[in-house]
Amino acid sequence: QVHVVESGGGLAQPGGSLRLSCAASGSILRMIVMGWYRQAPGNERELVANIFMHGGGSNYADSVKGRFTISKDTAKNTVYLEMNNLKPEDTAVYTCNARSYSDPERKLEDTWGQGTLVTVTS
Repeated sequence: QVHVVESGGGLAQPGGSLRLSCAASGSILRMIVMGWYRQAPGNERELVANIFMHGGGSNYADSVKGRFTISKDTAKNTVYLEMNNLKPEDTAVYTCNARSYSDPERKLEDTWGQGTLVTVTS
């Protein structure tokens, strides 16, 4: 079994910053990609950013490009999301996803965290 633990959510003012962390643990043979999704009331869940844990490539939603930065510590199966110049429309539940091959089964699986709330308001 693989577990994902998220931290760093909370309250921020417009223009402020928050840093989210996501750490995966358990029977992981190889981590493939980790990323952050978010869902606000009335909206569909969307990919915010992800990063490939060995190749290093990343993807961002257009709405956060230039403001958010995703980074990784591959040895720790951990990713970080630095969120700068926050806007009220960034308010959402942010959920971490980890895609990995399990050990010893060698099966591809997605593991989701429980989510962390980010609220941006003055």
